[in-house]
Amino acid sequence: AVCAQQGFDTAKFTIVDEPVELKAVSTAVAMVHDKQGDVLMKGLCSTDKFLRAILNKETGLLPAKGLLSHVGIIDNPNYHKLMFISDMAVIPAPEFRQKVKVACFLRDTARSFGIDTPKIAFIAASEQMLDSMPACMESAMLSMMASRGQLGQCIGDGPLALDVAIDKESAEIKGLKSEVAGDADCLLFPNIESANVFWKTNSKLCKGVKQGGMLVGTTAPCLLVSRADSAETKLNSIAAAVMCAK
Repeated sequence: AVCAQQGFDTAKFTIVDEPVELKAVSTAVAMVHDKQGDVLMKGLCSTDKFLRAILNKETGLLPAKGLLSHVGIIDNPNYHKLMFISDMAVIPAPEFRQKVKVACFLRDTARSFGIDTPKIAFIAASEQMLDSMPACMESAMLSMMASRGQLGQCIGDGPLALDVAIDKESAEIKGLKSEVAGDADCLLFPNIESANVFWKTNSKLCKGVKQGGMLVGTTAPCLLVSRADSAETKLNSIAAAVMCAK
């Protein structure tokens, strides 16, 4: 009935009528696992059941010894390009080895959008390498790995404070010379709190912002949308997933 109201031709897709929530989730994941679908999207099912199905070792979508993470995409009219950020939804306090993988997820997502050599800013509270701030030290290590080509085709720099990463004037005032400063494509935040606050600040306090996001690290893009997300954000997330689907 809904399809008819919206003018969709149901002959173009298959509807699987499964009233039991757990079975519905398992069936959807299994279909994507078996290449009968390209993207998995959470509907009204519980997040716990959705993630459990994705992480199932037999029929799930996470490779052995893989890492599940999340990339958010922000189109803010006050910035001159798209921003790809991580991780604001899955990993509370990523360890260094996890940050390396998250940096690669950001790189790959940005490249799926046609950015040949993404610029990744490793965010911290200061540009100085302060041993009292682990995020500063780890950002410096990530920057060194990027300069050696150990993070693949990208340009990385850090530690960079947020203002420096997205504003050239701030970088100039601080006397910082960097290919990334003021022109970052990707922002790798030190923890889930800082990334989540940045995401929600953009959505609630900035007019004209468009957002979308997806789980990454899986064999196919997975959309973990919130009930509070607008229809536009959900549509943007679907479009982003299609861009990244292999």
